[in-house]
Amino acid sequence: MQAVIWGCRGSIPVATPATTIQHKIKTALSHARGRHFSDQAAIDRFVEDELPWPVANSFGGNSSCVQIVADSEEYLICDLGSGLREFGMAMLQQHGPGKPQTYNVLLSHLHWDHIMGFPFFPPAFIPGNRIRIHSCHPDPVEAFWRQQSAPCFPVDFDALSADIEFVPLVPGEPAEVAGATVHAILQYHEGDSFGYRIEQGGQSIIYSTDSEHKQENAREFQKFADFFAQADLVIFDAQYSLAEMVSLKEDWGHSSNLIGVELCHMAKAKHLLLYHHEPAYDDETLYKVLRETIRYEELARPEGADPLQVSSAYDGLQVVL
Repeated sequence: MQAVIWGCRGSIPVATPATTIQHKIKTALSHARGRHFSDQAAIDRFVEDELPWPVANSFGGNSSCVQIVADSEEYLICDLGSGLREFGMAMLQQHGPGKPQTYNVLLSHLHWDHIMGFPFFPPAFIPGNRIRIHSCHPDPVEAFWRQQSAPCFPVDFDALSADIEFVPLVPGEPAEVAGATVHAILQYHEGDSFGYRIEQGGQSIIYSTDSEHKQENAREFQKFADFFAQADLVIFDAQYSLAEMVSLKEDWGHSSNLIGVELCHMAKAKHLLLYHHEPAYDDETLYKVLRETIRYEELARPEGADPLQVSSAYDGLQVVL
């Protein structure tokens, strides 16, 4: 199995301003001062191996969309944020308009940043494509219709040419989706959010975004640790710092990087991927959060336990289990 990140920002998509790009260029030139590059390969090595990660790279700005690659001809996607447009363009380039595909969606919830990419999803406009939106919410159709209605959008939902079906899921009842077994769990978030455990071939991926985990509620905390148990990859909402989560932004429905470490330690999961990044954080800040999380994992790791791999999602990242 694989996870491909097409969008990892929380709340709203963000663009990199020109001043930030200029700062990256100036920093790169400063690191290159006095250097001579004999050919393009030397430049590539310098950029990839010597420049600080936040200078040579970016976490990106698209909102939530993750492709799960499993052993199936059908596609499996978690959430329909603005990253869905990039995914759809890639699909159009790969398959063209004349080869229909089946796209399965696991929808965490109906807030706008998680469905806003759907009106810009090219396969939805192509006859013959099949789109199956799996959701635990009682009436997800209304949100999609309202999103594509005046005065919000010029193209009505019923103008889409693909075969679009809404498939109900029930937490606690496993379902077969695109060749994988999917389990859903209710999460603490305004309007309800659902996390997913996706299993195939003895491997498992957790997709858990827009969920607030309160450590003082030991029973709920343990319930999620059990849901995450032995997972190969946990894609986890770490939008806030722990201080924000327990003070100013308490009950806003998001979690923190440190809570993610604690839950994954309890679950004996293998890899924690920080996700749903705070839109106000630039690349340097997000990289600092990652380094601090790796250090915290080292300090908090139970004696005798295997190390937990910690990384941070960015647009274009591919995680192979």
